[in-house]
Parts: sequence; C-alpha cells; structure tokens
Amino acid sequence: MGHITDALLHLHGPVIYGVVAALVFAEAALFFGFVFPGETAIVIAGVLASQHRVSLPILLVVIVLAAVVGDSVGYEIGRKFGDRLLDTRPLRKHRDRLGTAQDLLRRRGAFAVFIGRFTALLRAIMPALAGSARMPYGRFLVFNALGGITWGVGFTIGGYLAGTAFEQVAQWAGRVLAVVVAVIVVIGVGVWLYRRHKKEAEETETTPEPVSVPDLREDLREHHHDD
Repeated sequence: MGHITDALLHLHGPVIYGVVAALVFAEAALFFGFVFPGETAIVIAGVLASQHRVSLPILLVVIVLAAVVGDSVGYEIGRKFGDRLLDTRPLRKHRDRLGTAQDLLRRRGAFAVFIGRFTALLRAIMPALAGSARMPYGRFLVFNALGGITWGVGFTIGGYLAGTAFEQVAQWAGRVLAVVVAVIVVIGVGVWLYRRHKKEAEETETTPEPVSVPDLREDLREHHHDD
C-alpha cells in the first residue's frame, strides 16, 4: 500500500483525477477495497488539491461520481452472481466479517449501505451483498448516493485542510528555525568572545613583570670616578 501512496503523492495534473477515480470505482466494483482503502486515495487527493495540483470542486465531483457508479456496479455483480460470489477464494478469508455485514444488512436494510460506506471492508462488499439480497435498486441508490457524497466530500475536504495546515505549519516552523539558528549563532559568538577575554586576562596575570638590569656602563663610570 505504501508504494501506491507514494505514487499518488507524485502525480500531477489531470492524471490525478483519473487515478483517484479508478481507485474509488474499483474499491466496490472490483473489490479492490480489500487491498487499498479508498479513503486513503481521496485524502491524498485532497492534499494534492491543497497544493493546487488539481481543482478541489472538480475533484469532489469526480470522487462522488466514481463512488456511486462503482457501488452500483458492485450491486449488479452481487445481484447476478449472488452466493456464488461470496464463495470465491478471496472472500472466504473474511467469512466472519461477511456474516457481520449480512446481519447488519438484515437489521438496518438500506441504511446499512450508508453505514457500510465508512468501513473499508463493508464499503467493498456491501453493494454486492445488497444486490445479492435483491434490495430494490432505487432504495439502494438513494442511500448509496448519500453515503458517497458524505464520505467523498468529508475525506477529501479533510485531506485538503490537512495539506493547507501542513503548509502553514511548515512556513511557521521555517521562521522559528531561522530565529533559533540566529540565537544559537549569537550565543556561540558571545561565548567565544567571553572565553577569549578570560584567557587574555589570565595570561596577563601570570606574565612576570620585567626585571630591570643594572646598567653596567653606569657602574663602571661611577667606579672610575671614585678612583
């Protein structure tokens, strides 16, 4: 998953729309949500929008449409293949969670489609379960659209705000770092000057005063005068 995340962060321009839409669509339509949660893709897309690599309004429309259409495809797959789909090897590993999802669908009906939108595994399988249970498509579509709008807009805006906040924090941190470096330099220079002054003072105290040597010529003249 880390490789996909890194690849998304390095995308630019219209390619972002296509890749994010494909990941969101494939989450339920192709059960790709078992491998890569769709909210990760849209949060990253929101961050990219905060960096002005894509338009936020267009991104929101693309994500919501991809979510609704992808779930509709998942619904049709479940309606057509039914229990045979649940018996496939990839889904056998998640029998317990599938049982929980089916129980939620029985208790909550179409509202379970909305709730399932906010859990990675349920988001991947709930449309197929709704189709397998022969839920009327009109009812499914209403709650699917409500969930897609709430989920898509919420996580994308969250990524956008996080990206904006990160840039502001980075700018603030840059200014603080510059001030800290300046203070460290000033303190360092002050310590160096203090130590230099202290060393010079110590050298001055320990240096002996020069001893005057008698002038031998003056002594000789005095001695000659006495004679």
